[in-house]
Amino acid sequence: MSRALLLADTTDPNATLALFGHDAIWIMLIKVLGVFVFLVVMTLFSIVFERKVVGRMQNRIGPNRTGPWGILQSLADGVKLAFKEEIIPLLADKPVYWIAPVLSAVPAFLAFSVVPFGPEVSIFGHHTPLQLTDLPVGVLVIFACSSLGVYGIVLAGWASGSTYPLLGGLRSAAQMISYEVAMGLSMVAVFLFAGTMSTSGIVAAQHGLWNGIPLIISFVIYLIAMVGETNRAPFDLPEAESELVGGFHTEYSSMKFALFFLAEYINMVTVSALATTMFLGGWHAPFGLVSIWGGANSGWWPFLWFTAKVVVFIFGFVWLRGTLPRLRYDQFMHLGWKVLIPINLVWILAVTTMRVLGDRGWNRLTVAAIVLIPILIGITFYAWADLRRQERTDADEAAADAEEESLGLTFPVPPLDLVVPPSPRLLPAGVGARPVTAGRTTDPSSTHGGQPNG
Repeated sequence: MSRALLLADTTDPNATLALFGHDAIWIMLIKVLGVFVFLVVMTLFSIVFERKVVGRMQNRIGPNRTGPWGILQSLADGVKLAFKEEIIPLLADKPVYWIAPVLSAVPAFLAFSVVPFGPEVSIFGHHTPLQLTDLPVGVLVIFACSSLGVYGIVLAGWASGSTYPLLGGLRSAAQMISYEVAMGLSMVAVFLFAGTMSTSGIVAAQHGLWNGIPLIISFVIYLIAMVGETNRAPFDLPEAESELVGGFHTEYSSMKFALFFLAEYINMVTVSALATTMFLGGWHAPFGLVSIWGGANSGWWPFLWFTAKVVVFIFGFVWLRGTLPRLRYDQFMHLGWKVLIPINLVWILAVTTMRVLGDRGWNRLTVAAIVLIPILIGITFYAWADLRRQERTDADEAAADAEEESLGLTFPVPPLDLVVPPSPRLLPAGVGARPVTAGRTTDPSSTHGGQPNG
């Protein structure tokens, strides 16, 4: 198939792969540099954006000193981290301690190699897709790169030679692995709808209808899983602020800490870009815009739509941080393993059934009834069983409380009308009564050096 025919059939999910692998070396280098600059700029923007938005939510000003309106504050923080003194613990495993931040930052950059920023554009007269590269399993490349970040976190906690980083690394690894399962399952329905795992092919399959509408359940599960995957509030449980530690990177400083910080924000951008690619049409223009402007999906304009959608997801991250408290760790793991994963499995079965029956020519209403009625019956039965279980639990707790009260085992609770006498008490007669005041005794035998205790 010629290149002209490929460009004419931009809606074919599988034809888009033939557009890659024909670029000159200098075009590839420009793309690599462009991806790197985009991620660094988005990181600097996200930090200032987060501090500004949270400040507005909390009725504060936020950063306003460095640069116009404080927009260069994150750049100043990065320069400061680069020149700070580096402190390495004596018990640290030096080689692993050094390589752990790299293992977190490098996969975060690599994940963007298959993210489509736009359609084919002209770069110095050379026509090329606005994407570094693509593969038949492009989404799995992003997923694999995100999974590699777990190694950096675990090794950072272990190599520090300290207890709190080790515990934070283990909790963070358990958290990321748990929510990677839900995130991966939420992608299966997209693969079934698009008929491909190529990122450019998934975007091409959404030229008419974005996947976020028919696959709303997968979309919602992905949104929850991506917050847990990136260790962001309200799921930033590895950080233990009550112990004044920051989780796995407690013993890191200077540029090594900056690499972890960079990896966290790049992962935010990565999961937001993946959500845009898989559920919000990728670089396609918003609904209704194409009908009034035919060139909305051509040239460099799609890069603007793609970036705007990513910023919307980043705002969602910031909004969650500014409004929701942390979950307990058991609640968090219960949500991942006992809620998101079972719902995902049932939804995949439903989407597969709809896909197979639709391909066989069944009526859409009949297919919807066959799929949705059993799901509604299952949800109703589960809600009824959960209500009955809660009623039994409440009854058992009430019976246990009544039994403890009958045996006199209840915890002594002071009365609501308790009145504390303002005057000091006197000890009973015959025990060497002395007036006693709070925090000080006037007994001469209990003094040291002529000074009363207290």
